[in-house]
Amino acid sequence: MPSSLQGLAVLVTRPEQQAEPLCRRIERHGGIALRCPVLRIGEPRDWAPALAVFDRLNEYRLAIFTSANAVERALPRIRERGGIPPDLEIAAIGQATARALAGQGIDRCLQQPESDFTSEGLLALPRLQSVAGQAIAIVRGEGGRALLADTLKRRGARVDFAEVYRRERPQADIGALLARWASGEIGAVVAASSESLLNLFDMLGGAGQDYLRDTPLVVISARTRQTAVERGCRRILVAREASDDAIAEALLGLTANSSPAQIGNAT
Repeated sequence: MPSSLQGLAVLVTRPEQQAEPLCRRIERHGGIALRCPVLRIGEPRDWAPALAVFDRLNEYRLAIFTSANAVERALPRIRERGGIPPDLEIAAIGQATARALAGQGIDRCLQQPESDFTSEGLLALPRLQSVAGQAIAIVRGEGGRALLADTLKRRGARVDFAEVYRRERPQADIGALLARWASGEIGAVVAASSESLLNLFDMLGGAGQDYLRDTPLVVISARTRQTAVERGCRRILVAREASDDAIAEALLGLTANSSPAQIGNAT
């Protein structure tokens, strides 16, 4: 595998405050990072339900954090209320979430297979097969996936949500972006979630959507890959995990046998 991106221009769609580590990796490997946030992380519409959960965390057996944003938004409020109870079990959806928890000094997450750090992988753990009568808190953004809570409820758990942020679609200068795409400057796109990809499709409009379908796309989950397939994307790579290093590795794979111009015109 090459060690250089050979001037490949990569559209990075992460929220502004989370994009820089990946952008720096792309640039260190000789690529050009084009910052185009398609999600903005904002305050929840109402903090009261989440704070009510945090006020009685000692009543819960398990708290599940669904994203690094959930960790970063929730932990200051939890610490204001006495911190994480010592006997509260902790689980994370995604390796980035587990790393965010570890960065806050919480390193006792339920173990998940390295290859399946998803809601489905968490639900497959023996620990979550017998949860009848247990109180479980899910710390997430507004409008998260229903699968986790619905499955736990079917297994008899009492599930409460602590929604600590809201995802919004930002304004963007799409005209300038489309001009760069039309001139063949954009060689790859990185989308970290189905929501990010769908937002990008909506922001681009008809002509821009055709450019996107023909541009190599790096995603970090089978679910986002399926979304891309349903939207007609023609060249999709799934990074081996959700880390910045794995995304950079997937991008380097694009340049193994192609020049940046060939990559940009791939179908």
